[in-house]
Amino acid sequence: MDNAVNFKEQKILRLILGDQLNSHHSWFHKVDERVTYVLMEIRTETDYARHHVQKVVGIFAAMRQFSKELQQLNHQVMYLKINDADNLQTFDKNLIRFIQLHGFTHFEFQLPDEYRLDEVLKTFTNTLNISHKAYDSEHFLSTREELGLFFKGKKTFLMESFYRYMRKKHDVLMHGGEPYSGKWNYDNENRKKLPLSHQIISPLGFENDVTDILNDIKNTSIKTIGHIDEKNFYWPINRKQSLNLLDYFLKECLPFFGTFQDAMTPKSWSIYHARISFSLNIKLISPLEVINKAIEHWQANPNQIQINQLEGFVRQILGWREYMRGIYWNKMPEYATLNYFNHQNKLPDWFWTGDTKMNCLKHSIHQSLEFAYAHHIQRLMVTGNFMLLAGIHPNEADAWYLGIYIDAFEWVEITNTRGMSQFADGGIVGTKPYVSSASYIDKMSHYCGTCHYQKAKKTGEKACPFNSLYWNFYNQHEDQLAKNPRIGMMYNIWHKMKSEDKVAILKQAQFYLQHINEI
Repeated sequence: MDNAVNFKEQKILRLILGDQLNSHHSWFHKVDERVTYVLMEIRTETDYARHHVQKVVGIFAAMRQFSKELQQLNHQVMYLKINDADNLQTFDKNLIRFIQLHGFTHFEFQLPDEYRLDEVLKTFTNTLNISHKAYDSEHFLSTREELGLFFKGKKTFLMESFYRYMRKKHDVLMHGGEPYSGKWNYDNENRKKLPLSHQIISPLGFENDVTDILNDIKNTSIKTIGHIDEKNFYWPINRKQSLNLLDYFLKECLPFFGTFQDAMTPKSWSIYHARISFSLNIKLISPLEVINKAIEHWQANPNQIQINQLEGFVRQILGWREYMRGIYWNKMPEYATLNYFNHQNKLPDWFWTGDTKMNCLKHSIHQSLEFAYAHHIQRLMVTGNFMLLAGIHPNEADAWYLGIYIDAFEWVEITNTRGMSQFADGGIVGTKPYVSSASYIDKMSHYCGTCHYQKAKKTGEKACPFNSLYWNFYNQHEDQLAKNPRIGMMYNIWHKMKSEDKVAILKQAQFYLQHINEI
């Protein structure tokens, strides 16, 4: 991508994407009068999915602050707002106009995280008549190709193996080549339900006034979902706020994080989760500094924070986040077409409103619309679980998750959604479909006790839809799943049921599927 040029004579244009707000990137180590940076708010980015209003506002707010910070450091910056009269609303058209208008002789960009944008910039640079160069984003702890090379020749891509490799590579929680304390993984200790009497700490939020940005969005008729308080925008929009949120998590939440990371309750929308994924994914903070700060805080407070709390947090960033990105770049673009079960159903209307009688889904969706956030078990075992049991097309699932969550970018969303959640990849990411009846949701939450439906009933009036849909799913896909050693027990249970009971369960499931917008 690098053409031979006399660099000293160049007039350079550098593109910064909305998720590349990394002030520690080597680009910014010194001020270079030859270089002009450009950031742009454009319709191709707001319109490729119907996004939560907080996601659009949050990215624009962070971009505008980042632009101002660069200017304060004496970097030359051009910034296009969404409703500027000269905004041509695509990267290529705006870049061509800038190059021609200002006489730039060299173009540079950081490698995008999304395949879609990677293709856009490849196409654009192939048509350029000036030199160009691509740089790494200097954010991730593994390369695009590293996971594929690590698993070369292997049929399965086990996350735990990659996680251990990453621990060794970056010397994280290691002691002489072995894991600190002798264990790699404390996942079995991190599955506790919140006691009813447990007092959860209030989450830290911010009071960002984003009225101007919201007005700009409304004036361009961008279609969004969800709610927003424009006078008190809750999410961090700069590096300082992001670090404050991280510090708050380490001091107030990390001592309980691991234990309750899978717990769900209508009393809290964040529980003890860090909520730094938005800041991480737009690169206001880096994964390595997050991990190092967490370890330093744990070392300074050994009596307050147990190793399982820390390891669970480190695994999400060093293991799961890097693993999902590696899967993405190893399997795209084919990954976005996978539909292992050939599911074809549409998403219920109430996924966009939360107006359902199922308490777990009602709370998880309302929370998502209110805060543009739900933690990983709400996404996997409530909303995702229902989508899979209901036979929702993976495209529908992808569009919903990509749109509704502030931290959702395709490189991390689609592997979690189409892979882990929907098993549409046939087992590349997950070793089994992550489905459950009401029993698991009740085990990990306080949703079921006040629900319209009865958690123990499989059939009849007010029978929890999860129960019949669960067995219907296994019955429908027995040819594809029966040989999976992790779920053989479920088929043994199903086969031992009385035939009349199975008929009643399947009939109940069909009733719910036929009346899916009413449940």
